[in-house]
Amino acid sequence: MSILRCGRFRLPLDRPLIMGIVNLTPDSFSGDGTGADIERAIRHARHQLDAGADILDLGAESSRPGAVPTPEAEEIRRLLPVLKAVTGWGVPVSVDTYKPATMRAALEAGASMINDITALGHPDSVNAVAASDCAICLMHMQGEPGTMQAAPHYDDVVRDVHAFLAARLALCRAAGIDDERIVLDPGFGFGKTLAHNLTLFRGLTATGCDGLPLLVGVSRKSMLGAITGRPVEQRLGASLAAALLAVQRGARILRVHDVAETVDVLAVLAAIEQGV
Repeated sequence: MSILRCGRFRLPLDRPLIMGIVNLTPDSFSGDGTGADIERAIRHARHQLDAGADILDLGAESSRPGAVPTPEAEEIRRLLPVLKAVTGWGVPVSVDTYKPATMRAALEAGASMINDITALGHPDSVNAVAASDCAICLMHMQGEPGTMQAAPHYDDVVRDVHAFLAARLALCRAAGIDDERIVLDPGFGFGKTLAHNLTLFRGLTATGCDGLPLLVGVSRKSMLGAITGRPVEQRLGASLAAALLAVQRGARILRVHDVAETVDVLAVLAAIEQGV
């Protein structure tokens, strides 16, 4: 049985894991950002944990399409009070950041995982994480959040995403980062049209490398709105359908807003496939 080495935690991958989103931004696309309200953020993190999250994912900078970068000092200011409050809860805490200084501050404060939308794209990011024992999620993104949806183009989106992730994986291996610490994310919605996203979904397994765990994050995203015509607050059904299909296509980690409902979906799937 494979595991994910996540700081002091060892997470078995014999079942899909649920990563519960905790947005610390005032401008989250999903409408659940807590902004400067630290107590509200901690309550939401506890809600996600109590609902069944295996990992909590804290993000203090919005990466929605058109987002303006958050200054490093502000990102750290938003992040640290909540991170310090939740790291003692007995659950791995991931921090969603692409800035090396934020990575270092988060790891020092007890984070167990770094979730980087640029796949350690900053020249100093590998150095920031290599010597730790944290897990690392390498995500594919074409462009940057401010302009990534302007006119994304691929010759072959599945092949191109796979090639990118393979190159970033090679970089990590060269830095001495063990495969048990690495998760791969094809980056649904990050520099991709609806057609690209659907093609990626159909070819999900082929985006991965050497059997490393795949993380899928499509919860409440605009691709689901484009399919259903529903606004973000009405995308629960579509999000659950996408989560189920992602697991059936090989995803081992689901990054979601609605943890309790996703737990139920996976329970039904497991009961049908494996028996109660």
